[in-house]
Amino acid sequence: MNPDLLAGAGAWWPYLLVILFGFLPSEIWRVLAVFLSRGLNEESEILQWVRAVAITLLAGVIAKLLFTPPGALAIVPIAGRVAPIVIGVAAYFATRRAIVGVLAGEAALIAIAWWLQDAS
Repeated sequence: MNPDLLAGAGAWWPYLLVILFGFLPSEIWRVLAVFLSRGLNEESEILQWVRAVAITLLAGVIAKLLFTPPGALAIVPIAGRVAPIVIGVAAYFATRRAIVGVLAGEAALIAIAWWLQDAS
């Protein structure tokens, strides 16, 4: 990469690098997937498999964060990490939307961590 280009970007150069090397390469595949999946039936076996893999990956990430928390999450006790999972699962079953469950669990975790920080 040209150093003059980075110098001209000022304080924004790290963000430009993240967009250039982090966001754009994966976004190309997402856009391509949208165009290639137009004619697929939502109940087809391949999409059920993709959905199952996505849910499995999400469950794996959640389990890793629960049992081996990194950084600041390590100070949150196990009950403070389990409660947001229960809230997220309840929100999912109430709405049948994975994103609602993820956001509800995340909001609960942030609220619990914030409350624990203020309590100490």
